[in-house]
Amino acid sequence: MLRNIFLSLMLCLLALPTAAQDRAGIEGQFRIWLENTVWPRAHSSGVSRLTFDNAFAGVTLNWDLPDLLPPGTKPQTPKHQRQAEFGAPGTYFNRGSLDAATSVGRQMAKRHAATLAAAEKATGVPGRILLAIWGRESGYGRAAIPHNAFQVLGTKGFMSTRAPYFTDELLAALQIAEAGHAPESVMKSSWAGALGQPQFMPTNFLKYAADGDGDGRADIWRSEPDTIASIATYLARHGWVAGRDWGFEVTVPHSLSCTLEGPDQGRLIRDWEQAGIARVSGRPFPEQERQGVGFLLMPAGRSGPAFLVTPNFYVLKGYNMSDLYALFVGHVGDRIQYGVGDFQAKWGAVGGLYRSDIATMQRALKKKDHDVGGADGLPGFKTRRSIGRWQEAQGHSATCFPDAGMKATLKP
Repeated sequence: MLRNIFLSLMLCLLALPTAAQDRAGIEGQFRIWLENTVWPRAHSSGVSRLTFDNAFAGVTLNWDLPDLLPPGTKPQTPKHQRQAEFGAPGTYFNRGSLDAATSVGRQMAKRHAATLAAAEKATGVPGRILLAIWGRESGYGRAAIPHNAFQVLGTKGFMSTRAPYFTDELLAALQIAEAGHAPESVMKSSWAGALGQPQFMPTNFLKYAADGDGDGRADIWRSEPDTIASIATYLARHGWVAGRDWGFEVTVPHSLSCTLEGPDQGRLIRDWEQAGIARVSGRPFPEQERQGVGFLLMPAGRSGPAFLVTPNFYVLKGYNMSDLYALFVGHVGDRIQYGVGDFQAKWGAVGGLYRSDIATMQRALKKKDHDVGGADGLPGFKTRRSIGRWQEAQGHSATCFPDAGMKATLKP
């Protein structure tokens, strides 16, 4: 009997470390990859051996990061991702986020008035916009940026679903360390490898990071002037048009279809005005804006606020490819500088569908020759207006937003 117990115990002990042994083996492969793949590319990019060794001293794989694909495994889509719920757009503008970004932003506007003015003079980007991005990305430097960038980027470069992309970002991070921009301690990043207070990916750091305090470095981890100057440089080089606003909340008459939304359907703002669109404030559009192109934006279709946005809105969207992100930034900037309140129109009770439901609708619309921009389960402007066009073709009033009632009729 004792012999049987001993054999059972030995089998358990042999079984327990299997995963650990597998991980140990993969850790070994990781070190070989760093030496044989990353180091030659880093060396050819001007990175010294000392910088390379210091960057990876004590670094191991971070197995808790998302979207990992360890060697020998096949890509899988977890059920919880397939069934992720798409929330109502209005939740992006929750009270806590708006109030915190606004109140601290006003403090920062006073503290950094000279730096913001200098950045605006140099780039044409208003200080309120720089503050709003800074607030959204890192809470004005107050949010924790906890990760070792070399561990994150090394892990993702070695075994993620987008390994080549993250390998390039890892090499850029090594160049940043070589140039001495980062703090003397470990370079910190988000779980995705975004760096510092403006949350630049390393390749964007190399392109857009700026020295705002004149010390010869672009330290976006500790220097607030460098952070402000870097965000301004990024927006300016992405096409910010000086002298134009980002957009205006408007009313859209029911005679004007919501299917006119999108950056590819621009009109002069004065023409939108003639079509019946008006600012919710009751004030006229500024004359310089009336002569420029504007675009209709309805993030929740007819079930939420509507906006006329300028090309600068899409520059903001280039910082983070989300309509709601760009809208949040523009709105918070206005709250900081002008003291405006919430949007006048209310967000309707939309959302709650699974992304898989929306993806099914997108595939059905695509089969009907609608351009939905891809079946990704996210109702972007192409999907919103395609829904509106389909609704109009059915003889219904267009809402330009998916709802549960469409699930039965919009199937591939």
